[in-house]
Amino acid sequence: MSEAREPQPPEDLRASIAVDLGAESCRVSLLRWQSGAPQTQLVHRFSNGPIEREDGLRWPLDSIVNGIEEGLRRCADLAPEGIRSIAVDGWAVDYARLNEEGAAIAEPFCYRDERNVRAETELHKRISPERMREITGVQQLSINTVYQLHADRLAGYAPSRWLNLPEYLLLHLGASPVAEFSNATHTQLIDLHTRNWSEEIFREAGLEIKLAAKIVHPGSRVGMLKGPLQQLPAFRNTELIAIAGIPALGDDWAYISSGTWSLVGALTQRPIDTPEVRADNFTNLGAAGGANCFHKNVNGMWLIKQCERVWADQGHVPGIAELLRSCEDLPAPAMLLDVDDPDLLLMGEMPQRINRQLLAKGAAALDESAAGAPAFVSLILHSLAARYAEVLGRVKLHTGKELRRLFIVGGGSQNELLNRLTAESTGLEVCCGSVESSTHGNFAVQLAALEGASSPDSPEFAAEVYGWAKKLS
Repeated sequence: MSEAREPQPPEDLRASIAVDLGAESCRVSLLRWQSGAPQTQLVHRFSNGPIEREDGLRWPLDSIVNGIEEGLRRCADLAPEGIRSIAVDGWAVDYARLNEEGAAIAEPFCYRDERNVRAETELHKRISPERMREITGVQQLSINTVYQLHADRLAGYAPSRWLNLPEYLLLHLGASPVAEFSNATHTQLIDLHTRNWSEEIFREAGLEIKLAAKIVHPGSRVGMLKGPLQQLPAFRNTELIAIAGIPALGDDWAYISSGTWSLVGALTQRPIDTPEVRADNFTNLGAAGGANCFHKNVNGMWLIKQCERVWADQGHVPGIAELLRSCEDLPAPAMLLDVDDPDLLLMGEMPQRINRQLLAKGAAALDESAAGAPAFVSLILHSLAARYAEVLGRVKLHTGKELRRLFIVGGGSQNELLNRLTAESTGLEVCCGSVESSTHGNFAVQLAALEGASSPDSPEFAAEVYGWAKKLS
């Protein structure tokens, strides 16, 4: 990626809004220009999480939409200069099924619903995982959209149009129905070579390719805000932008996007899909300007969050800061977890799930009550750090990069104990980025789209995104 020139304040000094969908919470943030300098503000944050319904684990879509609209109204109140643009980022494997009017037919299923396990097994009777990997270059995970869509088919749902959640929310706000490329690569339905929907996978999965949306590049301008919010003066002429913040250039760094999941890898100029990469189950996902995110999904803070829920049900809610203090001086555990065991990706009973794995390995079970929390947290953090080191060793091998620095972004970047253990395990210099890196990346893509001179599919566009991300950080 080429070095970008220092971005200058735009002539249009209206504000921008970034909506960041998280599995635990959703955030609506505002970017304003004060004396020529960008100022970002978290305006509205609301809790989010899947809910058990009679037919499975689903996302409370009405609650998410209402929370976002409330955040947009608050931003309008704070920005009398008006709102120039809005973009939505978030996890990209879940989707909304649409009726003819473009409204959601039902609450979206959550990727952690157990129906996906059966769908994965059934689909592989029609097309092998090796063939799917050969076509897509994407990590084999039962959470991927293709298995969820196949689960819909197995359940007898009528075929319908669908959009991944970030693009559905843009549609709700007035955008054209599109599939932003970097999000679309998460579906395991994109052909790695043609960079379009794979006709073979659609056919073998029994899906209608005509029901998938048109693919657009990150940074594409996809419409204007419409509907009731448009009546607010701040939203009279607001553009909607489809988007995909690692703050570095050079070839000696890797990243961990640390949150519910840990995304561990490096940025490459093109996909890497050798037989060795396939065997290691790495993924190739789209990024701004045609770049490639080469990484592996590793379990993350989900493990601790799920344990916390069990201890909270026992009446003890210590909080993550207290938990980290309580385990900081404990000796390293004698046995580590396989943090990517499929059983540990499911909801509920996490201390029991962890103990089942320990017992299967011949280790002693831990105290599952709140009194045993420090030992569980210590085990999880040491196991995550060891897994990060293992994955990054394979990243170095597959990419040929001589890694020296490791950028950790997202909520997990605040976890000083995990960061220290990661530095010790990897031998890399750990650089902690912004907790709100997704929001900064969101704004950077918006500004590059609105102010940049390059096409969204060009390497120059990626450099412009980097320039804005650097200015915002």
